[in-house]
Amino acid sequence: MSTAKTKQQQLDELKARIETEDPTPELRKGAIQLVFGDGSAEAPIVFIGEAPGKNEDEQGKPFVGAAGKFLNEMLEMIHLERQDIYITNIVKYRPPNNRDPLPDEKNAFLPFLQEQLAIIQPKLIVTLGRHSMDVLLPGLKISQVHGQPKRYKEHVYLPLFHPAAALYNGGMRQTLIDDFALIPAILEKIKN
Repeated sequence: MSTAKTKQQQLDELKARIETEDPTPELRKGAIQLVFGDGSAEAPIVFIGEAPGKNEDEQGKPFVGAAGKFLNEMLEMIHLERQDIYITNIVKYRPPNNRDPLPDEKNAFLPFLQEQLAIIQPKLIVTLGRHSMDVLLPGLKISQVHGQPKRYKEHVYLPLFHPAAALYNGGMRQTLIDDFALIPAILEKIKN
């Protein structure tokens, strides 16, 4: 009988370790709970946002608010559902008043995010917004590279605008939909 742990068991252990090690005690104090990730531990695609918002903090799952609804719509457009992918954020606790995560908060969670990715081993990592892109693909401008796959440190990344940005800026909505539509072809190319 094999004693090898499943990817899901490894993710569960990583989540428990974050709660124990508490990399950002100040951030944790203002949050209801850790928002670790959601979806399939065997997913070929991992989506990474910046940090949980109010709805995410309340429900314990990433992307369950308005931006999450839009993300779900875009997934449907490319014939995927949330259980087919894995979704997480760089920062796992909600920043106060939904402010942007601070550089030291992103740095505190980066090793845990890298471990999440090492467990899942996705073929494609989709960064949602500039915060996750900056941490994983430093030195790029999202306005210049959105929708363009990038190979960096043994991974293939696809930087996209954050779905929330499209909710506030109607012109960005179509750009995000168009960029999202590239995902199946990029995945196919990676597999071959």
